Amino acid sequence: MNHLLRDYPVQAFYDELIAPDGAPRPAARPLLDHLAGLPVGELAARRRAVDAAIMTTGITFTVYCDAGNIDRAWPFDIVPRILAKHEWMQVEAGLKQRLLAINLFIDDLYNAQRIVRDGVFPLEVLSGSQNFRPACQGFSPPFGVWAHICGTDLVRDRDGKLYVLEDNLRVPSGVSYMLQNRQLMKRLFPELFQSSEILPVDDYPARLYATLAALSPRPGVRPVIAVLTPGIFNSAYFEHSYLAQQMGAFLVEGGDLVVQDDDCVYMKTIAGLRRVDVIYRRIDDDFLDPEIFRPDSLLGVPGLMRAWRAGKVGIANAPGSGVADDKVVYAFVPQIIRYYLGESPILPNVPSWLCMYDDQRDYVLSHLDQLVVKPANESGGYGMLIGPRASELERARFAALIRANPRNYMAQPTLALSTAPTLVNDDHLEPRHVDLRPFVLQADSLYATTGGLTRVALQAGSLIVNSSQGGGAKDTWVVDTGE
Repeated sequence: MNHLLRDYPVQAFYDELIAPDGAPRPAARPLLDHLAGLPVGELAARRRAVDAAIMTTGITFTVYCDAGNIDRAWPFDIVPRILAKHEWMQVEAGLKQRLLAINLFIDDLYNAQRIVRDGVFPLEVLSGSQNFRPACQGFSPPFGVWAHICGTDLVRDRDGKLYVLEDNLRVPSGVSYMLQNRQLMKRLFPELFQSSEILPVDDYPARLYATLAALSPRPGVRPVIAVLTPGIFNSAYFEHSYLAQQMGAFLVEGGDLVVQDDDCVYMKTIAGLRRVDVIYRRIDDDFLDPEIFRPDSLLGVPGLMRAWRAGKVGIANAPGSGVADDKVVYAFVPQIIRYYLGESPILPNVPSWLCMYDDQRDYVLSHLDQLVVKPANESGGYGMLIGPRASELERARFAALIRANPRNYMAQPTLALSTAPTLVNDDHLEPRHVDLRPFVLQADSLYATTGGLTRVALQAGSLIVNSSQGGGAKDTWVVDTGE
């Protein structure tokens, strides 16, 4: 008997590592056997070692709250989530299919709008979009690709099937933590990486660099690539600096860049101006260019849209890509896949109700105690209602919000998120709910990470996995079991 799993409950949720009969799933058995065989106190010592590594390396995440921004050490659990390779290959195909169709969709919306004319995508959904940018109409970026980096959130329900919860297309975060999680695990359990077929994720920075380099307007010349950050007070600043460092790119803020009369973007250096070919922007559209969007923005670069439309600089993700990063648009992705690719979706959506339609809104309002309600354009778990855990007052407040602006809200059932064993008190494992965010890249080719960032709710019974809401993370192992 594995003493770490003593009293591990048999529950109604799908567990990622433990089968319903209490035995480890085949891909997880080597790990759990290894952990159980460690000398007494060894696991606790390794956990302390990883905590120290996080502090000395400075792996942090900023949480916004009323008391001010809190810079916290990255909350990391040392027991990884494990998926078998044969299952992952199907997931990877579904992720690539999804991003391919979404990019065709965005390019169509800013040009011919065939999907609207053909009655597949409702005009009223497009008309109510906050992230449709008229300044992008009549333009098509290289390869027709707008969303070059996508973080797709996956959840596994009680039936054991993985569902797409949402697509993050504007400035998806988390991939640096996926990479750091793997580095931490390699330091903690090097013996397991020697004895198991754990598929790598370490090539992501090189893949990201290649994706960005493909956008350069000067082919044949080594591109100058810059990561554009809002600055040190942004919650994902660690990620911005880490990715720039890993790619050998420049980390810049808006004030470091200028657009000259030739419509090229230049970076200010002590040696003078240096032309920038590609910008990986980590700033929302609204703040990207004060000439086009918010005139009071100090984060962006005046004239950047002009340079982009003139083909003098590549921008990832492209301005306007957020039109598909809308939780109402998400509900139409299965139809979008069928329309552009003529294929059935490989990964299913979570069932959704759109409050902009009378019958669906009536259902939502009468079942608020059973549903999760989300605003169309928020991220990070902000602005949501988890109906079963909300008070009557909170549900009444949300009902008023929905009635006032129905286009802005959609609802989904409260899923029975899968669980994974998580180390508690350094001496045993307890189930905690998890989700998964893989990352997909697209420019002249498609690439998906092997696994992704597993987020974990650190409190027993909690469904809140978002880092910004107090969740933690695990490494994700895709293991070749030979099946």
